[in-house]
Parts: sequence; C-alpha cells; structure tokens
Amino acid sequence: MPKAPKITYVTLFADESVHPKYEAALKRFAKSELGQHHKMHIGFGEVSSEAGEFEHRSPIDTTVVVSYFPIGQREHAKRAIEEAKRAFPGWSATPWRERVKILKRAAELIDERKFDIAAAITYEVGKNRLEALAEAWEGMDAIRLYAKVMEENKGYMKETEGVAGEHGKIIAKPLGVWPVISPFNFPFMLANGMATGALLTGNTVVLKPTSEAPLTGLMLYKVYRDAGVPAGAVNFVTGPGQNFSSEFTENRDVAGITFTGSRAVGMGLYHEFLTRQPYVKPVLMELGSKNPAIITAKADLKKAVEGVVRAAYGYSGQKCSANSRVYVQKEVKAEFLEMLKERLASLEVQDPREKGAFMGPVINPAAMETFAKAVDEAKRDGGKVVFGGSAVTKGAFRNGYYVQPTVVTGLPIDHDLFKRELFVPLLVVAEFKTLDEALAEANDTDYGLTAGIFSEDKKEVAKFMDTIQFGVVYANRSGGATTGAWPGPQSFVGWKASGSTGKGIGGPSYLLTFLREQSQTIVSG
Repeated sequence: MPKAPKITYVTLFADESVHPKYEAALKRFAKSELGQHHKMHIGFGEVSSEAGEFEHRSPIDTTVVVSYFPIGQREHAKRAIEEAKRAFPGWSATPWRERVKILKRAAELIDERKFDIAAAITYEVGKNRLEALAEAWEGMDAIRLYAKVMEENKGYMKETEGVAGEHGKIIAKPLGVWPVISPFNFPFMLANGMATGALLTGNTVVLKPTSEAPLTGLMLYKVYRDAGVPAGAVNFVTGPGQNFSSEFTENRDVAGITFTGSRAVGMGLYHEFLTRQPYVKPVLMELGSKNPAIITAKADLKKAVEGVVRAAYGYSGQKCSANSRVYVQKEVKAEFLEMLKERLASLEVQDPREKGAFMGPVINPAAMETFAKAVDEAKRDGGKVVFGGSAVTKGAFRNGYYVQPTVVTGLPIDHDLFKRELFVPLLVVAEFKTLDEALAEANDTDYGLTAGIFSEDKKEVAKFMDTIQFGVVYANRSGGATTGAWPGPQSFVGWKASGSTGKGIGGPSYLLTFLREQSQTIVSG
C-alpha cells in the first residue's frame, strides 16, 4: 500500500486514511497514557526527585491531567552532565557512518510512531492534528537531511596539500556535552532538531524540555535510545528551568548550550554562560520575533488573505514565525480588511482534536492574560478591534484556554504592539503609501526571523528581497505569509535578536555549529 502524502505546515492536507489512524492514536493515548507518572533518565538510571512531581494539564481542557514528571533539581543537572561527559569519549569515537545509521533508524522510529507522537502533541500543547502530524514529519525530514549533509561532507574530514613532504587533514570534531533546552510550541521537532544536530556530530546531550511539554520530550528520548544512542550520550531531565540554568551555565564540563525560546530567557542564558565559563563557548539560540507581511496594491489579495490567516492564526499565533503585523498599501487596505474579516468569520475556534480544527487553544493562563492586556492596550491607545478581541469561555471551551482570532487597526505606527512579541493570535494592521516606507517600518525592529510580501510585481518582490532584514523570507506564499519553513527547502535562521549563529535549523550549515575544526599536519621522511 502506498504511503500517505507527507503533511507539511504549508499543505496541511491529509489523505483520508490518515484520520482513522490519528483518531485511534487519540483513543490509545486517552486510555493508557493520560495521567501517568514518569521518571527522568540519567545515564542508565530512571530517576525521581525528592522535591516531588509536577503535573501538566491539557490546555484543551484543564480537567485533564496529561502527565506527572519529577521536579528536577540542580543536582540532577549535575548528574546528567557527568553522565554525558562519561559517555562522550565512546560516542564521539563511534565512526560517523555508524552515528548516521543510528540517527536514520531514529527517523524510521518516528515514522512508525508518528500518530502516537501527534496525539501526545495535541493533548500536551493543544496543536491540531495536521499541525501535530506535520511536526512529526518534520522531525523525520530533519534527521534525514542532517544525515545526508554528514554523508556529503564525509564526516567533515578533508585532506589538504602543503609543502613537499607534508600531509594534512582538516577535521571537524565534536565539543562535548550540550544541554538542549526546548520550547512548548514545537515540542518534538525543535527538541529533535537541536538534539539530532548535537548527537549526529558526536556530542552528548542533556535534554531539558519545557514543563509545558515534558511527555513529548520523553517520547523523543525513547526514540533515540531505541534507535541505538547509548545511555548517557542522551539524558532526560524535567522541571522548572530555573532549577537547571545555574548548573548549565556554571559547570565547566558543559561545552555549549542550545536553546529555543523567548528572547528574555535566551539572553539571560547567553550572558550567564559567557561570564561564568573560563573561556568563550558556543550558545546556539533561536529566539522570538515580530514578523511583518507587506501587501502592496499589486498583490493578489486572495493569496494575501489566506497567507496572513495561515501565518497569524495557525497554532493560535504561537509560533516564533507567526505573522503579527501587516503593512498594507493605502489603495487596497479597505478591500483587504473586508476580505480578511470575511475569511476569519468562517474560521471557528475548535477543540484541536476535531477533524476540521484549525485554531485551538493558547498554551496557558499567562497567554490568556497577554491576549487580554494587549486588546485592552489597543483600545486604550486609539486602536480599533475590527475582528475578535475576546476570550472564548462558554460550553465545551469553559475549561480550556481559548481566544478569538483578533485584528486591530488604527494604532500609531510606532505603537508598542507593532514592536513587542505577544505569542497570541492578535494581528495589528497599518497602511503605507510607498514600498520604501513599508520596508522601513518592517525593518524597524530588533528582531529578524521571518517576513513576507504579496505583490505580483517582480520589481517590488526583488526590492523586498534585497532590503528586508530577516533570515527567512517569502513572496506570495498563500500557505503562510511568514510561516512554514521546512528542513532542506528553507533554513530557519534568525537575524539580530532572533538568533545567535546566522546558520539555520534545517540548513546546510547547521551541523557546523556543533563542531570545531582541527588542522592536522604530518611530515613524512
């Protein structure tokens, strides 16, 4: 039987055969996984904490306890680093082809388990079925891409020629122990992307998932172990980030840190690590953004509306690539807004377990509060809420964290809601007269992750591409004005405050961020 077509964030299309498999996985999860108590995994041991456990409740329905995990302490971070250090000589000495083979097996296991992984993602963070399945598919593709890059570069070893009698090599070698700190919004893929990059290149890992998605992190840990990654080469700890951060930043056996999350937390880790270590070590960060879309008078407005809706309200705006501000040319602003409101009127907030769901809950009460404060701020400062603006709290939604897709117009162009990342489904819209003006406003931010333009004029698109100061940019993408990067076709790279390396996840240079070169020269005769 042929495989179902790949589900991606742009297509969000599933063969009908996918739905019964996903729904069966939901039933399995509800019957056997909900409310289970789990352990941390450090070296060969399953580890509890004297501090007890924390519970994680589903944002879909807070009466549902998804899981219980240990409240890890600093001592657990230290033990995990020790185990990773102990495993490093053996794992780094494993031939790179063997590491590639093991990680390819991990991709196969994700393929076999993708429906169960997707069900966990849905329950744990409220992602709809197609976005959750796309995340599992992206995990497979990321591993296979990195394996291919490793093979194409022959394990990053290159012979060189020097003066007569000298034989040289330039070899890229792993650094050592890497804490991998992952976020809630792509709990499987982003943990997988960072950890795979480290493991494939011969480093060892302490996997620390967000407390909003510990179960998905555990599923990833088990994929690695079942594929053949040795105990200790990958470790799994859980609990509040503040319980681990000091050990991660101060322990001299930590070779580098990789983190995806908020700018504030990432910059705190960055400064602490650089000031507490004896010398400079790498900190790989993908942080937030405030992503613009520009819509000119020469745009296909149907494409523009669909692209903005997908990018602004997919996963309830909780993507670092989400479209949160739109600049639309004066001549077409009114028509664009009418079309946008008409499209949003057909978009219902739903339980993400439902087959047709697009927009489900936000992650927690803090997100609900952020949304409510932003709406109040917009109204207070002269903005007009032209769609949405309220929480959804009645009936089946009363126990979850649901808000309406929201559009705000009329704010001053320099208002803070055009500058501050919210991570909720609230879009601010402004008008512009010239493309130069729109580009200046789009670039007027500390951030630089994703951006998009809609114009059927090739010269306008070319000017956008030449001028925009963001790492991932799109033109006329109805599948997502600013969202939908995929391993291989796009590297996911943040400029300025949105990232630290200039080398993107899912790109050809990403593995190099986990390696350091050594130049070896041997003189013969």
